[in-house]
Amino acid sequence: MKRIHLSLKGRLAFALAFLLLFGGGAGAAYGAETAAQPDDYHIVALGDSITVGYEPKVEYTVASPPYGYAERLYEQALLHGRASLSNYGIAGLKSSGLKTFVSAIGSGTPITADAIQPGLPDPRTNEFGAAAAKIRQELASADLVAITVGGNDVSALLTSASALSDADLAAQVASLLSEYTGNMTAVLDVLHEINPHASVVIADQYQPLPVIGGKELYAKLTSATDAFTANLDKLAAGYSAKGADVKVAHVAKEFVGREGVLTHMVKDRDFHPTQEGYAVIASTFAAAVWGANIDLAAPAAGSPMNIYAVGKKLDTPYKPVLKKGVNYIAIQDIVQAVGAKTVWDAKTSTANIKYGSLTVGVKIGASTVTVNGVAVPVDSPAYLQQVGKESKTYVPLATVAKGLGFGVTYIAHLKTVFINP
Repeated sequence: MKRIHLSLKGRLAFALAFLLLFGGGAGAAYGAETAAQPDDYHIVALGDSITVGYEPKVEYTVASPPYGYAERLYEQALLHGRASLSNYGIAGLKSSGLKTFVSAIGSGTPITADAIQPGLPDPRTNEFGAAAAKIRQELASADLVAITVGGNDVSALLTSASALSDADLAAQVASLLSEYTGNMTAVLDVLHEINPHASVVIADQYQPLPVIGGKELYAKLTSATDAFTANLDKLAAGYSAKGADVKVAHVAKEFVGREGVLTHMVKDRDFHPTQEGYAVIASTFAAAVWGANIDLAAPAAGSPMNIYAVGKKLDTPYKPVLKKGVNYIAIQDIVQAVGAKTVWDAKTSTANIKYGSLTVGVKIGASTVTVNGVAVPVDSPAYLQQVGKESKTYVPLATVAKGLGFGVTYIAHLKTVFINP
């Protein structure tokens, strides 16, 4: 149990990975940020390396960034409408550091990494601190603030609990929880002042050590975890009683008995989640926000991409087609999926797709489509696709959906596109 915290080598590797991924200096990217539009369901993620999506021994690149719970939560949001995500997770952050960071955000005052919390290994912290005013604006319009923090507050218990008597352990846990409660109360007060209408969901703390580490130690750590959850539930209930939308994502219970699979503790002596662990955390958050989590998985190799239109998976015998890098779909399928109507113009051999005040005209082989009568050039014209004994008009999915005013989001690793009004 000597490598519970990131070693110096691990911290340097982590820092270098993020420097490679995000660059240094002005203009570096802000976490896993998607372009936010006014009507988006906007998620702002705050917290520690769990929010970052960190895993040990993983080399991050531009093509392969961290994929944690926040990114999965964003995918769940796309099932409910247009969405965007700003991820400001900071590796190594404690609740005291989050308190200081959020305080600076609340005042819109730039803050340095060392002022947030001395010795943080995440090289993006200075950039986040410098963007305090920008983050405040994002929080002011956020629909959801998702938080994971506290693991670094209590991680010392992993190495000290076995040597403590039950009474001493209870006293230490009480002290840690008192400090945590004070810090999180300050955080929630600032968030509520910035945006009294946002939902705030905070994860409790899972216990990462499997029972094979010793039954007595396992029981002690589980007891500490239970106390943390009860304390956080009480904190959230207090805010709910005052009319604030604060919930707890009960992650801890989902890890019980599955610690060896959901964390890197057995293989790497590291408490961070595995990909399966991050999926569990995301599903717990999704259940807290929307009441349920919908399993999303990439289609089998060689199969067409998945399409979710207005939250429903498109299931049709006329499968999407990938042609020269462009996704095509049978015109009638997209019309039915989004609730539009098609009117055939025999004179011009044009299918006019109508949705609300917009009409998109599509003609086989044409180098343009029309949007409310205005010609728009397209690189990918509609064509006839033979499906069994039928010939179906296939249209570029993104061109038509965007022409109708829909948002189109493609998640590459899921090979899935989300279409939302």
